[in-house]
Amino acid sequence: MTLVQKEIEGKALAAALRALSRRDPDLARAIKEVGAPPPRSRPAGFASLLDIILAQQVSTHSYRAIAQRLEAAIGAATPLSILGLEEMHFRAIGFSRQKVKYARGLAEAAHGGALDLDAIVAMPDDTAVAELVKLKGVGRWTAEIYLMFCLGRPDIMPAGDLALREAAGLVKRKRKRPDEAALRRMGESWRPWRSVAARVLWHYYAAKAKEAKTNAAAKAPGRTARRPANSKRRGKAKGVKKGTA
Repeated sequence: MTLVQKEIEGKALAAALRALSRRDPDLARAIKEVGAPPPRSRPAGFASLLDIILAQQVSTHSYRAIAQRLEAAIGAATPLSILGLEEMHFRAIGFSRQKVKYARGLAEAAHGGALDLDAIVAMPDDTAVAELVKLKGVGRWTAEIYLMFCLGRPDIMPAGDLALREAAGLVKRKRKRPDEAALRRMGESWRPWRSVAARVLWHYYAAKAKEAKTNAAAKAPGRTARRPANSKRRGKAKGVKKGTA
């Protein structure tokens, strides 16, 4: 599959969900339970690839804070704007030392021509992934996320994603979550709509996490408990006068 594909929404998404449901009863149950997944797309290009690198191995809260500070500092991220930042600027924004190297390496590759994102658009999935992972800081997960959300490729399974594996375990009712290799094997039955299956799994995971949080809040004791009728007020205990030490 080559080129930037149209986002899989509307009738195309409905057709993909029907195909997946016919093929996999567990996915059918999940789709019926939580509904169609929400849109998740980004424009292709340098800024989005850098953004995906920033999201690696940090919480969503931390990633968003760093991304917002970066935008406030330089506006739209370009190779030149990234190369214009000094180490202290990166660190003030929240980049780790490792991610400073990754960001600079990506900018140098894009600016110098070693990375041609326009050429990657025209490559088949496996070739594009192989080309992207040549860059420091770009592993298979990063490359697959870029193809999936920035190039709109419909048959990607980023099986290294922990939440995706956790969701697959829940949907398939496994005693433990599958490892990356197991999820890739599982995903073979979802071709040619593995990207849509992944979106369903993420949507299911988010819905279940929200449900668990709501249930935990409902079961938590109230912040203020009613004072027992026979309790004595503080400072009025027998033998102690109010205001005395």
